[in-house]
Amino acid sequence: MFLTIESELKTHQAVLEQTVALQAGVIEQVTEAIVRCFRGGGKLLLCGNGGSAADAQHVAGEFVNRFRYDHAALPAIALTTDTSILTAIGNDSAFENIFSRQVEALAKPGDILVGISTSGGSPNILKALEAARTRGLLTVGFTGEKGRGKMGAKCDLCLAVSSNDTPRIQESHIFIWHVICGIVEKTLFPV
Repeated sequence: MFLTIESELKTHQAVLEQTVALQAGVIEQVTEAIVRCFRGGGKLLLCGNGGSAADAQHVAGEFVNRFRYDHAALPAIALTTDTSILTAIGNDSAFENIFSRQVEALAKPGDILVGISTSGGSPNILKALEAARTRGLLTVGFTGEKGRGKMGAKCDLCLAVSSNDTPRIQESHIFIWHVICGIVEKTLFPV
């Protein structure tokens, strides 16, 4: 069992180190964009499926509540949480529209949409990114290596983890989000 834990940790470290080395500029750009968005009165909209939906909710919670210390709430919404909206759109229209319809209803220029998809091929995420672009939002994607092309083409900024292994991608995403949350918090609310 120890060998498995040790090998998983080594793989995790290697993926994270390579991703940070290759994507540091994108991480910085995403962070700066979020700071500008909040300073300009915009909001952060996030969406994903499955574990990525949980990540969207996690990140929204870090901004609305707090990350490391108390401060004014920041406007972030996970588009994954309203079951009545999700099921109405999924039932009456199509599952691929569950996020794009919410973007149509809630988004305004100056906002940011973050689509999280480890594969980069989730139709509902891609459609939400398209809807956001037509409304003048900055579009940000968090994906894995496989999603770099398909999702990246629909994003102004695309962070692609250097792996095609879903657990490694998700672990890297949440680490990077924690870094972003910390920098945004310190920038907007210096202590």
